[in-house]
Amino acid sequence: MLIKNDFEVAQPVDKVWRFFDDIPRVAACLPGAELTDDLGNEQYKGRVSVRMGPVSLRFAGTADITERDDTAKRIVVTAAGAEEKGKGQASMVVTATLVQAGAGTKVGVVQDLQVSGAAAQYGRGMISDVTSVLMRNFAANLQDSITRAERGENPVAQHAAPAKGFTIGLQATLMALKRVFRRFFAPYPSTPS
Repeated sequence: MLIKNDFEVAQPVDKVWRFFDDIPRVAACLPGAELTDDLGNEQYKGRVSVRMGPVSLRFAGTADITERDDTAKRIVVTAAGAEEKGKGQASMVVTATLVQAGAGTKVGVVQDLQVSGAAAQYGRGMISDVTSVLMRNFAANLQDSITRAERGENPVAQHAAPAKGFTIGLQATLMALKRVFRRFFAPYPSTPS
């Protein structure tokens, strides 16, 4: 399933791109993500935890930076993992592209995501909504981390909070309801008389 998101960061594109050079700092901004080992050659081991209501999903796996284009400000990460308790699998290719947007930076993120097991039961709409919420939180954490670094604070010491089910589930449900109401209340095209 292909999921597209974008967000803006109130920092110049070159500064945000330099931030993307530091993968541990980037991972610390993503709710529920944790790097456990730097394998070298832009390969990492880690975990991702998301709680959706009564279901807690925790994947362990690897992530590889398969492409980094400094000129185009584009990075591609391939990740794969398995549920630590369960039979689910997940794999994805994430492409992030940075472009200048006024005085700030627009970050476009395209995720080609494949899931099986408990995560697959939520369906495309819910997974897409949860991803949107996570990206919004990631953007806020990224902005905060860059700002902290500018003030001389140690942004690496922060860790992203686990992706909590109630908050994310509630926000994703609200997004789904808005979509339903937009469809329901959208004006019907008039038919010629």
